[in-house]
Amino acid sequence: MKEISCKLLVLGAGPGGYVAAIRAGQLGVNTVIVEKAKAGGTCLNVGCIPSKALIHAADEYHRLRAAASGKSPLGLSLSAPAIDLRRTIAWKDGIVGRLNGGVTGLLKKAGVKAVIGEGRFVDGKTVDVETETGLQRIRAEAIVIATGSAPVELPDLPFGGSVISSTQALALTDVPQTLAVIGGGYIGLELGTALAKLGSKVTVLEALDRILPPIRRRSLEAGDEAARRTRCGGLHPHRGQTALRRSAGLACRGERPRLRGPGGEGPRHRRPPARDGWLGGWRKSTSTAQAASSASTTNAAPRCAASMRSAT
Repeated sequence: MKEISCKLLVLGAGPGGYVAAIRAGQLGVNTVIVEKAKAGGTCLNVGCIPSKALIHAADEYHRLRAAASGKSPLGLSLSAPAIDLRRTIAWKDGIVGRLNGGVTGLLKKAGVKAVIGEGRFVDGKTVDVETETGLQRIRAEAIVIATGSAPVELPDLPFGGSVISSTQALALTDVPQTLAVIGGGYIGLELGTALAKLGSKVTVLEALDRILPPIRRRSLEAGDEAARRTRCGGLHPHRGQTALRRSAGLACRGERPRLRGPGGEGPRHRRPPARDGWLGGWRKSTSTAQAASSASTTNAAPRCAASMRSAT
């Protein structure tokens, strides 16, 4: 087993992890960063950047379809447009790849050593990383955990087959004829709108009485405006019990921390009740928890396995 010693170990090369590692390297701190997949985390690889690229392509295709239908206000017209989604995804992957290279270059320039693999805590200052060449042990004086999050599955609709996550939605090679988006949050609405503009018949299913469930009073009007715009953009919001037959289902229930305990189980994920006024109660309970934590500080190290891909 190979061993590395360093001042700072960063778990996860997403926006939280790689920024911390680069700054530490610039300050002369001997730093190692561990990443399971590619540098950049969820935002760069399967989140903000690729989704915006897909949305841009969908907007361009939507304009072509409008012109083909004779609805262009400028009087433009053309024959029936078509889209090769495989080429669109390849273009999107090229953008992500260039940005991956940029992050990797910044880490290297700052003198940060990168280790590719999945890590498991041995104790509070030791992590074993399973790499392609075998197990590698890293000892550090301080450790930053920036492992990010992963999509949450629905209990009765696990990912697989026609049920996909937001990550899989960004790698589709064909536009589904029909799509049910489960969850009317910003992730589901973004991807649902893009696929609707690409020609899919999209239905959004939301348990609450509005899409984009508000966490503050001033977001109520934003949610109402979003509902109006989604209908104009080809999405059809539904609330309550609805029977649907769709060729694909996109589950956008939320995200969970990308951490696992000793038995492989993840931490429990509980979303606060989406109603007006819960934010104040959440702040109160958080302040109480922080006060209790500071009153009983412990040096015991968490024993958990961490998947090293970070999120925004």
